[in-house]
Amino acid sequence: MNDTNDDVTVGMLGLGAIGRPMAERLLAGHGRLLISSRRPQPELEAAGAVALPSPRELGARADVVLAMLPDLAELEETLAGPDGLLADAGDLLLLIGSTSSAPGVRELAARLKEVSGGRVRVVDCPVSGGVDGAAAGTLSLMLGGDDDDAALAARVLAPCGTPVHLGPLGAGEVAKACNQLVVAATIMALGEATVLAERSGLDLDALWTLLGGGYAGSHLLTSRRAQLVAGTDEPSGIARYMVKDLGFAADIAAATATAPVLLPALRAAFDELVAAGLGERDIAVSRRFIAERGGTHADADAGIGSPRDADAQP
Repeated sequence: MNDTNDDVTVGMLGLGAIGRPMAERLLAGHGRLLISSRRPQPELEAAGAVALPSPRELGARADVVLAMLPDLAELEETLAGPDGLLADAGDLLLLIGSTSSAPGVRELAARLKEVSGGRVRVVDCPVSGGVDGAAAGTLSLMLGGDDDDAALAARVLAPCGTPVHLGPLGAGEVAKACNQLVVAATIMALGEATVLAERSGLDLDALWTLLGGGYAGSHLLTSRRAQLVAGTDEPSGIARYMVKDLGFAADIAAATATAPVLLPALRAAFDELVAAGLGERDIAVSRRFIAERGGTHADADAGIGSPRDADAQP
C-alpha cells in the first residue's frame, strides 16, 4: 500500500447523516473518493465522487475504506459474499467508524486478518461532534490500531476533523464509550435543569446564555441550547443509540473491574426514555422526557415563592 495521501485511493461505505458530510470532506480534501451506496448519490457524483455498483468493486480499487455504518452487524453484511468488500480485496485498510464493542472490533479484525492472509487490516475510528461537526470538518476522531495503520488513517481522515491515535485496536471504541457516558450525563442534566428552571418561572434563554459562560458551559450546551430553550427535538443525534452506546460502556466497566456510579442510572434513564416512545428524537428530547415523566406538572407548591420555599429561607 502507498503511504502518502496523494497516492492513496480512499473509498467509503455508509452515507447517512454523518457519513454523507464526511464523504464531502474527504472528496474535497483528497480530490477523489470512491463510494458504494444502496441509494443514488447524485450530488456527490456531481462533485467528483466515483460511484461503484457494489462493495466488491470498492474493495478491489481502494487502498483505504471508511465504513460509517451503524454497527458491526451492518458492516458484516457488506463484507461477505460474491459482491462483498472482501471478494476481490487486495492490500486494504478498513476503518471502522461505528460506535461498537471494542472486543467485537478486535474479534472481527482477527478474523479478517486470517481469511485474507494478512492483507486486510483494521483501525477503529469512531467519531464525536455530530452532524454539525461532520459538516464543518471539526469531528473528533478516536483511533485504535497499529502505529503505521493509525498514522495512515489519521492522514486520510484529517479533512474530517482531528484524528488522534489513542492506543491499540479497540482504543477508539473505549474512548467513544467514555465520550458517550459524558454526553449522556450532560444531556440528561441539561434536560432536567431546563424543566426545573421553566417550572420556576425563569427565562430559559437568559439562563443558558448566562450559565453557558460558566462551569455549566459545554459544546453540547452550545449545540443543543436552542432546542432546549424552544423544547424542540428534531432528530440529529438519535436518542435510542445511547442505549447501545451505554451498553458498550457497561461492558468496559465490567472488563476493567470498575464499579460506576452514574452509568447504571443513565442506562435506566435512556431505557425508560426509549420505552416512552421518544427514542427516535434528538437527544435534546431529555427535556421532554423529564417534563412528561411521572405525569403532568400540577403542584404549584414546587415553584418559586411557594410557602415551602419561603419557610426555607434563613
